[in-house]
Amino acid sequence: MLLEDCQVQQFIEQGFIRLDNAFPRQLADAGREILWRDTGCDPHNPTTWTQPVIRLGSYTQESFQQAVNTAQLHSAFDQLVGKGRWEPRESLGTFPIRFPSLDDPGDAGWHVDVSFADENSDPNDFFNWRVNVHSRGRALLMLFLFSDVSEQDAPTRIRVGSHLDMAQWLAPARDAGISLRELDLTSSTHRPQTLAVGAAGTVYLCHPFLVHAAQPHHGKEPRFMAQPPLYPAQPFHLHRKDNAYSPVEMAIRQGLGLE
Repeated sequence: MLLEDCQVQQFIEQGFIRLDNAFPRQLADAGREILWRDTGCDPHNPTTWTQPVIRLGSYTQESFQQAVNTAQLHSAFDQLVGKGRWEPRESLGTFPIRFPSLDDPGDAGWHVDVSFADENSDPNDFFNWRVNVHSRGRALLMLFLFSDVSEQDAPTRIRVGSHLDMAQWLAPARDAGISLRELDLTSSTHRPQTLAVGAAGTVYLCHPFLVHAAQPHHGKEPRFMAQPPLYPAQPFHLHRKDNAYSPVEMAIRQGLGLE
């Protein structure tokens, strides 16, 4: 199923698209059962939900592999990143599972996902990880909803169009990029906000420069979401002789005033 032209244009201008029913609800249900087990919490006993967020690692079980490899998603990857320009995934990334809580989750700040370590820095210091104008190491940011997410269920906050501001901010640093510690996100504060809500099986495909943030959970049911990157099979290029730019590249070029 191909994306419509308006969806591709929305991705370029706003930095994301929402795909409903991108993977079957049955896979979300099966995956959620595995995740509940690994949280150590009882899904039927809220008194066991003692932390605002529990982070679980990458999962390779069949339900997760199938969720990230549907025909609809592969088609969208081809259209947004370019056929042959992305690496297939065999797992889903970190699951930050958010529980209803009055406590500060401690991770709700605005940010851009970084993707590579500085060769001269401690690779275990995540705040030294970097992002550059060519989006080295990341083709897309993806949000996979494994539970129904309403406005009360700690949906990811998105600054619409902020990827264009970040392209301008990153350009002077060229290939070296900028670390998470050094990133200045004030250039995107004027952008309108939206929320990554939807039914289980919804996927948000986001530009890697999109500014986003978590938030506290004020609902009743825990939120299950994966946020894996789509890895590039080859570097992005902002000056192609054949002009065969992908929408990810077009968006960066637009942010730099090259389109």
